[in-house]
Amino acid sequence: MSSDIEIGRGKRGRRAYSFDDIAVVPSRRTRDPEEVSVGWQIDAYHFDLPVLAAPMDSVVSPATAVALGKAGGVGVLDLEGLWTRYEDPTPLLEEIASLDAARATVRMQEIYGEPIKAELIRARIQEVRDAGVTVAGALSPQRTQEHWRTVVDAGVDLFVIRGTTVSAEHVSGRAEPLNLKRFIYELDVPVIVGGASTYTAALHLMRTGAAGVLVGFGGGAAHTTRLSLGIHAPMATAVADVAAARRDYLDESGGRYVHVIADGGVGRSGDLVKAMACGADAVMLGAALARAEEAPGRGYHWGPEAHHPQLPRGERVHVGTAGSLEQILFGPGHTADGTLNLIGALRRAMATTGYSDLKELQRIEVVVSPYQPH
Repeated sequence: MSSDIEIGRGKRGRRAYSFDDIAVVPSRRTRDPEEVSVGWQIDAYHFDLPVLAAPMDSVVSPATAVALGKAGGVGVLDLEGLWTRYEDPTPLLEEIASLDAARATVRMQEIYGEPIKAELIRARIQEVRDAGVTVAGALSPQRTQEHWRTVVDAGVDLFVIRGTTVSAEHVSGRAEPLNLKRFIYELDVPVIVGGASTYTAALHLMRTGAAGVLVGFGGGAAHTTRLSLGIHAPMATAVADVAAARRDYLDESGGRYVHVIADGGVGRSGDLVKAMACGADAVMLGAALARAEEAPGRGYHWGPEAHHPQLPRGERVHVGTAGSLEQILFGPGHTADGTLNLIGALRRAMATTGYSDLKELQRIEVVVSPYQPH
């Protein structure tokens, strides 16, 4: 039975759901929160927390990447950000946080006009590596050809190719496109690639040999893609669709499991729970971690789309400061708004619903129950 809705006589559309539209349902069993596991593994790397920090200058500096790595997660460095353009970007980060809203985009375009420097890519990766944590770095598909060798030679452990929309079949008449299949095959490090928001796009990315697929467009809080391009991916449906592609690819490939990482729309602890319930193995957090006292954005949050030289599709947004990175991840929480103790909330949700690990949680029952905030 088709669930398409008629938009007009010549167009039908499928109803899609965001995390706000769904809720998880308790089962017949409960557990002790201390007895559930929230760890996951991708390739040879095991992590105690299913959390990656989004490669955005407002979220990840070398210092916060190290702090999150020591806490059990992964901080993904934006290798096209200020840290690879300037020897010391601290004054510029302070300036961006203090900019008048009307001038923010224009000034950020100027600041990010500085070229990326290979020696700074090497230096930032080395800084994280020296701390003894897993090193993850991100490039956009457009810059991967130019910088990937520098990144791999510098000793990155996880290579992230992250764009608003990444396809396995990019078509360009002007330049040789990135051949993901050949690129991933020739690389010695696991590659996480995205965003994808449909079953078909994700399946194609899985067939390139990617170790993980990012679902969504990332930067949800700082994105204006829906306003500027008319593109939007309601995350509950997108994650569930990509999880179905993972299941089918597991059969098709004879047992190769590709990790699904929800990237976008996971602003609070309840969203993290629902992302897992829809089939995610881990989440990539932007705004949730931009609220940390240690975050480079100083209470502001923006992604690379905010300073695109021709077509900005994002903006600098004020997310405020909720607490330390430690409090955001592990508490104690002193508000009931889902901004603090994300991991404690995930553990409690798993315990309350009776699931002992994340793979089990993916099978939980969900209901469509749109949330109407007061």
